[in-house]
Amino acid sequence: MSKKALIISDGTAKIENIAHCISSALSGYEVKICSSVKFEGTDILPVDIFFLGCEKPSPSSFSYLQEMLSHINLASRKCAIFSVNEDALNYLRAIVKDCEASLGSPLFVKNIDYEKSALVNWVKKVL
Repeated sequence: MSKKALIISDGTAKIENIAHCISSALSGYEVKICSSVKFEGTDILPVDIFFLGCEKPSPSSFSYLQEMLSHINLASRKCAIFSVNEDALNYLRAIVKDCEASLGSPLFVKNIDYEKSALVNWVKKVL
């Protein structure tokens, strides 16, 4: 049985690009990339690790995800957050807090074209 990973993004081009790079680095995992607009609460239940990424803090498309994370216990799951914006990382850190998922160090991406090897190393660390 393979391990499962879920990557939830805000759907912006930069974050989608990073999500696909993360997916490529997750060897040995069955990966699903999901836009926050299409996210359903049951998507997160079978995964071993989930990743959250948004370009700006509090995107409206994250409202359901944020509400759900405030009412579910995911203490047995790993979580990692990524963004191109420090304020967005702080927002993501805050919404994950209530669900008690094991939060790895965040990934701040300034330029994905130059940071792909750092991204692969980050994925290995959070696993």
